[in-house]
Amino acid sequence: MGKLGRNTQFVRGYALLGALLITACETDLKEVDRIAAIQAEEPVDISLGITVVYSDSAVVKAQMTAPEMRHYNIEEPYYEFQKGVTIVFYDENGAEAQRITSDYAIQKETQELIEFKGNVVITLADGSIIKTEELIHDQKANTFYNHVPIEAYFKDERGNLMGTSFTSDASFEDIVVQNMTGLRRLEDGQAPTFR
Repeated sequence: MGKLGRNTQFVRGYALLGALLITACETDLKEVDRIAAIQAEEPVDISLGITVVYSDSAVVKAQMTAPEMRHYNIEEPYYEFQKGVTIVFYDENGAEAQRITSDYAIQKETQELIEFKGNVVITLADGSIIKTEELIHDQKANTFYNHVPIEAYFKDERGNLMGTSFTSDASFEDIVVQNMTGLRRLEDGQAPTFR
């Protein structure tokens, strides 16, 4: 192949690389423009791809990850996670104790409440799973509750259950379910009891 043929290949290669770079930059610029437009209209700080680690005395207690976090700087400030959130809680040995995921969440700072909404899944260390469409964490009382149906699949003697709402301690050990129905594992000769 002559000099002209090689130069043509190089030009084509650079043109293709340039087109790819422009396309990649265009996507990033669109995201920057989208965030700037939101911030121009509302008193909000937007962070992308966040990871927040909560610790006490250098011991990690929880880690939160989210694709996007919005902090609204208003009279009653709040954090909003419109694209979902995952929070992993750790025990005193650093092992995962529970995990909460949802499609949406909002943390109301002055009320000290976190509301999770849409496909809320709580996974406990033993593999037990609780599913609901709403979960509210009262940070002052360190309790969880909701006002919508719940499904729970416990790996212990509690078995599988459903109810119209529930309240729970922070570790999901003491759960009180309203209007409960379900299946419970019983040992031979054990009488059924429900809370």
